[in-house]
Amino acid sequence: MTLRPADDSVLASLRDVLPERVFAEMRPGVLEEPRGRFRGSGGQLLRPECTGQVAEIIRWANAARVGVIPFGGGTGLVGGHVLPDGPAPLILSLERMSTVFDIDPVDNVLVVGAGAVLADVQTAAKDADRLFPLSIASEGSCQIGGNLATNAGGMQVVRYGSARDLCLGLEAVLPDGSIYRGLNCLRKDNTGYDLRNLLIGSEGTLGVITAATLALHPLPGVTVSAFAAISSPSAGVRMLREAADRLGNTLSVFELISKTGVDFLRETVPGTRIPLSGDDAWYLLVEVADAHDSGIESRVEDFLARQLEDGRVSDAVLAANEAQRQAFRHIREMLPEANRRIGAIASHDISVPASRIQEFIDRGLALVAEFGPLRVNCFGHIGDGNLHFNIFPPAGCSPDELESVRRNRDEITRRIHALAVACQGSFSAEHGVGRLKTGELNRYGDPGRLRAMRGIKAALDPSGIMNPGAVLD
Repeated sequence: MTLRPADDSVLASLRDVLPERVFAEMRPGVLEEPRGRFRGSGGQLLRPECTGQVAEIIRWANAARVGVIPFGGGTGLVGGHVLPDGPAPLILSLERMSTVFDIDPVDNVLVVGAGAVLADVQTAAKDADRLFPLSIASEGSCQIGGNLATNAGGMQVVRYGSARDLCLGLEAVLPDGSIYRGLNCLRKDNTGYDLRNLLIGSEGTLGVITAATLALHPLPGVTVSAFAAISSPSAGVRMLREAADRLGNTLSVFELISKTGVDFLRETVPGTRIPLSGDDAWYLLVEVADAHDSGIESRVEDFLARQLEDGRVSDAVLAANEAQRQAFRHIREMLPEANRRIGAIASHDISVPASRIQEFIDRGLALVAEFGPLRVNCFGHIGDGNLHFNIFPPAGCSPDELESVRRNRDEITRRIHALAVACQGSFSAEHGVGRLKTGELNRYGDPGRLRAMRGIKAALDPSGIMNPGAVLD
């Protein structure tokens, strides 16, 4: 069905049902994504204040056949919140819907509006002596609604799971303007189709998440952080298995960092201090946390000592205090920013089984080398098999050489994604499909699953107004 543009003639009837303050002027950042790969052609920015206003907007858009693009913090990296062509849409920002409605430390839940910034949710939980463990580099600006719509992952998935695992209930406006009121705090509710899990990860194509009931966890009483130089990624995988055996579910973070990433930090982030003096090829950031200090530090020391004896670790250091622990984390969290400052040719968010991480990296580096002396910054969440495999031009590359390299971007990406799938992995681990990877979904998606997805989209959104062109092209 053909959509109509959100122009003044069409919007006149919407202005009759909404307060004028909901209509906003377009501002920088709304029509573009952080890497500059997509730029929107225009549209009307709306800033509703409550779920009822969102329902009015969606009901009107469905009747008027006008597309709706949900907009959160604008931190997505696959173009899911930017419509580069087609009829100008309504751009729906939930930034005003950021209220923390309730915190219940008995049920261990927090109910919050979808426009709440992730860092503010973490702070609200901490103020109640609880932990909301979703932790990602953009937590200072991304919003809970977007985190759920993309099923965000982050550094602590190895212990707590992704955004999907941290959400017990949702409130959402469906494409016909009806409101799904599912803000319960139940751990068990077998009463039919699970709309909560259907909406999480759907990237705004099946409705607009307006509020969520989030699961909280005990605030750790003690956290031990280690920074270790390791012999290879496969050594890190073996360490992960042994850490799970010896440290159990206290293992919270297990992150792989490459020497290239460390070099980029030294080059682009002044004052960066790497806690080890060597010049190793691979590093691990490890965090272990428990409610009580039950000898956890000595257990981590014993674990690392064994790894040193077995040759998997060449050097390691424990954070002596909270400031050092945050400094260790800062190294990992600043890698995306260092990448941005260097300027990537191609970025890949892939996942493979942990047992095949070394194979993927070896074959991926060999593949990239076929295109010249390019640099690769491979880092990520080794605890759940999610790697960020990003390609950069050679140091000192001239503008002409850079343009030549960029011409190979699509071919490099196609082959990296094919390699991930060949290693029984995924071409999109935590950033979603958006508009950037719709072709890859068609290429690699299971046919039966794609038919079911299209059937669900057609049933819930027959007019195709919800985030048109995202996920399913």
